[in-house]
Amino acid sequence: MKRILSVITVVAFFLTSCTGPEGPAGYDGQDGVYLVGQSFETTIDFTSTNGYQESVEVPLDIDLYESDMVLVYHLRGQIDGYDVWKALPETIYVNATEEFQYNFEHNFDFVTIFIESHPTFDFNILTDDERINQTFRVVVLPIDLVNSSRIDINNYNDVIQYVK
Repeated sequence: MKRILSVITVVAFFLTSCTGPEGPAGYDGQDGVYLVGQSFETTIDFTSTNGYQESVEVPLDIDLYESDMVLVYHLRGQIDGYDVWKALPETIYVNATEEFQYNFEHNFDFVTIFIESHPTFDFNILTDDERINQTFRVVVLPIDLVNSSRIDINNYNDVIQYVK
């Protein structure tokens, strides 16, 4: 009987001390809270009338806290039926000597998306394809999620997997 008990103890020890391969990396919550980002899209026109900028109200159903990270991505087109998004700020080269940027700033209520360049930039050289019907996706990520994950915020596909 002692021998059977000893064998069971040894087998139980080996079974409980075995480990398998480590699972895929996840991200830490905070006190059991599931951290997820939120997003919304907007399409705007940049004109001389609006000073080549547009302020967009953050929807009321999106919780934006002081510590959250706000990112903006510009829809650049499609490749093989998939949207191509570029992180702002985004520099566009008009010709060999001229360039401008799509950029943004935000507060708790609004995200302002604008075109900026050097003080002598001639906005008249912008084409309608660069000014009209420009679609942007605004992404709000909790800073705890950003700090606890290996998110490349410049890679839209990496970021969007954490957005509901």
